Order: sequence, then C-alpha cells, then structure tokens
Amino acid sequence: MSRGKTTSKVTGKPARQLLFSEALRQQKHPSVEDSPPLPRANMADETQGATMDRILQEILAVSRKLESMDNAMVALTAETRSMRLDIAGFQSQMSGLNQRVTKVETQVASWTNRDLELSHLRSKLTDLEDRSCRNNVRLLGFPEGVEGADIFSYLRDILPKLTDITFDPPLEFQRTHRLGPKRQDGNGRPAQL
Repeated sequence: MSRGKTTSKVTGKPARQLLFSEALRQQKHPSVEDSPPLPRANMADETQGATMDRILQEILAVSRKLESMDNAMVALTAETRSMRLDIAGFQSQMSGLNQRVTKVETQVASWTNRDLELSHLRSKLTDLEDRSCRNNVRLLGFPEGVEGADIFSYLRDILPKLTDITFDPPLEFQRTHRLGPKRQDGNGRPAQL
C-alpha cells in the first residue's frame, strides 16, 4: 500500500474531504436520528458526583455548626459584658464598704482608747473611795512600833481583846497603813494606825 492520499471508490474524492463534507452536511440538516448521542456519564463521573454531594452536605453541616457556634459566641460576649458590669458594680460597692469599715475601725480604736482611759479613771475612783473617810477606822494611842512587822496580824489579834467582841468570821482588812512616818527617836509618843 502506498502512503499517499486515499480516495473513495465511488466518488474518487480523497477520504479526508469526504469526512469533512459529511460533517458539513450533517450540520446544515441535522436530523434527530443523525444527531450525536448525549454524553453519558460513566461510572467514575457518577462516583465523583456522589462524592461532591457528600462533601457539599458536610460543608453545609459544618456551616450550620459554625453558625450555631457564632450565635453562642455572641451570647457569651453579651454575658461577659454583663458580668463585667456586675463586677464593676461589686467593686464600687466594695470600695464604699471598705471606706465605711475604715471609719468604723477608726471609731472602734478611739473607743478602745476611751475604754482604757475609763478603766484607768475607774481604778483611780475606787482608790479614792477606799481612801475616803466613809469606812475608814482610825486607831490612836498605840505605842510606837508595837505593831511589829505585820500590822494585819497585830490588829486581828488586838481588836477583839480591846472591844470584848468575838468576830465570826474573823475580821478582814482591805488595807492598813500608818499615818505619818515611823519615829526614830523612840521617845514613846503614840502612833496613829
């Protein structure tokens, strides 16, 4: 066979021209029977379409989830703002309470100082009342130095003898003291007890 142009046996035209003229004829007068069949999707195309549908559905599901997360974030943001306002209110209340507590502590400290001063004044008053003449007994005419070292014991022993009274329970003394200094000359003058 020669490698040249092939010609049709019927018309004598080259084969390429026949194909071209046939294509033109079909374009000018297309018939339903002669029209090329619609492209059919093969199995790979159908699988790819199903995969794309699944991917689209998953994207839509993710989109819904993101939308719900966005709504939740908006709600959380609003709640956080509300909590910030509440905290700011609490801080201002705490500041006010702190000032009030400081004032109260200052007052309590001054009261504590006043209580100490009052306690000291009561102690002085009690001492002055004890020294007043209301319940004091002054004994005169005892010889100097007769009481010895223990004035309580001496008075507890001598008073029942001097008064001829038996004291039951025994006498109690709050305090005893000499009036005036003890005389050193010992000339026998009486002491005041």
